[in-house]
Amino acid sequence: MKRQGANGVTVNCEDGRLEVAFPAVEAEASRAIASLHAGLSNFGLPGQKIADIKIVLAEAINNVVEHAYAECAPGMVRVSVLDSKDHLEVQIADTGRPLPGLKIPDGIPASVETDTSNLPEGGFGWFLIRTLADEVRYDRKNGQNLLFLRFERTKKADRPQ
Repeated sequence: MKRQGANGVTVNCEDGRLEVAFPAVEAEASRAIASLHAGLSNFGLPGQKIADIKIVLAEAINNVVEHAYAECAPGMVRVSVLDSKDHLEVQIADTGRPLPGLKIPDGIPASVETDTSNLPEGGFGWFLIRTLADEVRYDRKNGQNLLFLRFERTKKADRPQ
């Protein structure tokens, strides 16, 4: 089922695939994240897993909007979620600026060892992405950023041997 929202977010959900496309602006990103969150419920995942995936998607999508398209005309962002028996694969694609050095940041969280008035507002996104996703990969092809995320349905310790 493909649905074009009046807000610029396009959602396509069929046969184990969820696709969302939207202009890279803050309001549309928020709507897209909400659409993705709603669509994840179709994959039969536990509530905590859906919450973790939503956090990762929100962090990654907001990075695209805030950094990849900073100081340039916003382009489109496309998010594809593919369901398989034991994991979900997510691809986020955009044509914004590449990641610095063409690599994923280390994800070392900002220090909170400071006075509360000096606590950082950011610096935790890549840490959360790397912590909550089971695999994170980045590629730049033909002027397009491709972020690949993999989420196992169960953690290795939870799986029967």
